[in-house]
Amino acid sequence: MNSPSTGPGATPLSQDVLERLADVIDQRRQGDPDKSYVARLFHKGADAILKKVGEEATETVMAGKDGDAQKIVYEVADLWFHSLIALAQFGLRPTDVLVELTRREGLSGLEEFAARKAQQREQDES
Repeated sequence: MNSPSTGPGATPLSQDVLERLADVIDQRRQGDPDKSYVARLFHKGADAILKKVGEEATETVMAGKDGDAQKIVYEVADLWFHSLIALAQFGLRPTDVLVELTRREGLSGLEEFAARKAQQREQDES
């Protein structure tokens, strides 16, 4: 399957789109909840935002089970969007996630999991 960044007539995509979207979310955060979906979510608070992330994660799983590539992309886009709203709720930016992913680059998933478990044990002991 060709994606917008790899197919004929490809448009270059970059991580900048995440930062631009985070900026739009920040701008709309203080808007009128009757006129802005983003403002409405922030007005409802963290629980509503996190519930929406959970709903979108479930829809992503269901799309994956259906095996419909277009539906998967659509649902992951919704999940990413709502995850950006959750990040903003907690004073975080997409860059924070990208830094963490960069830190993990080159580590095996098993090594990363073991390191997190060891760190949790250290915290529990202190």
